[in-house]
Amino acid sequence: MEQEGPKKKREGRLTLVLALATLISAFGSSFQYGYNVSVVNSPAELMRQFYNDTYYDRTGELIDEFPLTLLWSVTVSMFPFGGFIGSLLVGPLVNRFGRKGALLFNNIFSVVPAVLMGCSEIAKSFELIIVSRLLVGICAGVSSNVVPMYLGELAPKNLRGALGVVPQLFITIGILVAQLFGLRSILANQKGWPILLGLTGIPAALQLLTLPYFPESPRYLLLGKKNQEAARKALQRLRGWDEVDEELEEIRREDEAERAAGFVSVRRLCSTRALRWQLITVVALMGGQQLSGVNAIYYYADQIYLSAGVKSNDVQYVTVGTGAVNVLMTICTVFVVELLGRRLLLLLGFSICFAACCVITVALALQDTVSWMPYLSIACVIIYVIGHAIGPSPIPALLITEIFLQTSRPAAFMVGGSVHWLSNFAVGLVFPFIQAGLGAYSFIIFGVICLLTTIYTFMIVPETKGRSFIEISQTFNKMNKVSEVSPQKEESLAVSSSF
Repeated sequence: MEQEGPKKKREGRLTLVLALATLISAFGSSFQYGYNVSVVNSPAELMRQFYNDTYYDRTGELIDEFPLTLLWSVTVSMFPFGGFIGSLLVGPLVNRFGRKGALLFNNIFSVVPAVLMGCSEIAKSFELIIVSRLLVGICAGVSSNVVPMYLGELAPKNLRGALGVVPQLFITIGILVAQLFGLRSILANQKGWPILLGLTGIPAALQLLTLPYFPESPRYLLLGKKNQEAARKALQRLRGWDEVDEELEEIRREDEAERAAGFVSVRRLCSTRALRWQLITVVALMGGQQLSGVNAIYYYADQIYLSAGVKSNDVQYVTVGTGAVNVLMTICTVFVVELLGRRLLLLLGFSICFAACCVITVALALQDTVSWMPYLSIACVIIYVIGHAIGPSPIPALLITEIFLQTSRPAAFMVGGSVHWLSNFAVGLVFPFIQAGLGAYSFIIFGVICLLTTIYTFMIVPETKGRSFIEISQTFNKMNKVSEVSPQKEESLAVSSSF
């Protein structure tokens, strides 16, 4: 036991190679996810006018309001639909190209659409924008799964949690940068909006130039490529010392435990009784995360503020302020997640979002009767963003890692990613019509979802802070009503018995 203390300290070292690999992979991939979530918000009216002008040049007629709204909704929602497709490509890509190789290959889905979007106005084709939104969505769908996988396999055990939140931090930074560049005085103007859309290719280009110089996942090199020497060299570069035999042996032991349990496919995940409540929890939290309305705020923030009574010239600055708050609160979450725990942050976050949705509904309904109501609406949106940033945004993906053992984790990420992107797609496609039909009462729907997710978290989701994977698995075994020793080869119990 005396020898383990210094060893853990040594494993916790954040070397320059590890830090740079983390920053480059997160900036080149996760940043783009956030950037493309928000980038179409500021130039929305300019782009809709471009759609109309292009159609008029072709046919001599203008697009009616409903088809134009539908066309714009498709443009916005192509991004999350592409994300869903990308999440399905993760397995084949990481198995064929490795973790780093998958990220490098994935940049095709960023550089190509960046060029297409940048040339869309010159080409007089709004179809290029729609297709490009699908492609950058595929890029985001792949990176949102591969980056956490890559960083988790690069990092020593006691840094996996901290590095695991870095992708979410870069997503919020991407949102903020898109809002800053989306100011009318910078790029959200008649000449600048194609450049604004095309800038997403810059992080991809930088990643293509720099990431090849950093190590591939040692785990992939050892187990996937069967190349012990390459895995050893990668670990030596990442850890900053030469004695890595014990860590290599640990990877081998984990592999043996995983092979003893057997591979868990999505189909097996859905049919295994010992994983039932874990699966339901992933679906509930990922669905609640997206259907709670957070992306409705980022996709249509300007319209929300305008309907709240903010002057058109001031909307852009309020939107940037909201993005800055999101970044700051995500940074705070990095420091408090181990102190307060996952469950408390989820309960607190969804409760704040529920309260904000209720108050903003009242504020929007009464904004014409009380002079200060528009300011209350703005405050509610900002409070909502704070609530989402401290729990619903970062915690669900972290919980997937913690409530599933290694063999079922890839399938769980595929299910969680599918729910995430399909819910995101539904909100992006349907929200403009909800807003047009319900007006001030649009946020009641999101409030109900926040409330239901809060209740589910309170009644079902256990705290995972400071608990081993096996302890968490045993908690779910009781919920799933499976015995500690099962005659079936249930994945979680098989892995439990191997330790």
